[in-house]
Amino acid sequence: MAQLLRQQQLDVFVGYHAFGLQESDDAVLDLLFPDEFDFGAFLSTRPGRLDITSAGHTHTAVLTAEMWDGPAPTQEAAAWAEQAEADFESVSGQVAVWSMSLGRSEDLITLSDTGGSWHVRLCSSGRAAVEALGESEESIKGVERYLAQFWPARS
Repeated sequence: MAQLLRQQQLDVFVGYHAFGLQESDDAVLDLLFPDEFDFGAFLSTRPGRLDITSAGHTHTAVLTAEMWDGPAPTQEAAAWAEQAEADFESVSGQVAVWSMSLGRSEDLITLSDTGGSWHVRLCSSGRAAVEALGESEESIKGVERYLAQFWPARS
């Protein structure tokens, strides 16, 4: 049974219905966030990049990132509005959080001390609620939530 190695919780600023998780050492990437972002998919990938489409236009979502030593436990489908899985390459073991409108945040997700190949499962909840609040003049924070579970691809 896989063991949870680390968990981080971050506030993620969503702008224009989007945010991304990108290899921290962006000098090794050919295509930087948000170039060629696919707004038609909940989760899309580019080398060293995970592009995430939100249900809300402008708000602060909560992202919980988990690092596992093997395949993370499957999530109950009923608990999440969206789920998707992808592969992710990191040369540094660090992942930067990007906003469509604010650029790179100071927050980093630590996958490991070195680079490697990872598998990630991304889940999202609160999508209908954040979409309904889209016309609100109030600051929207924590309505939409994400869980990103990473584990080594060799597992």
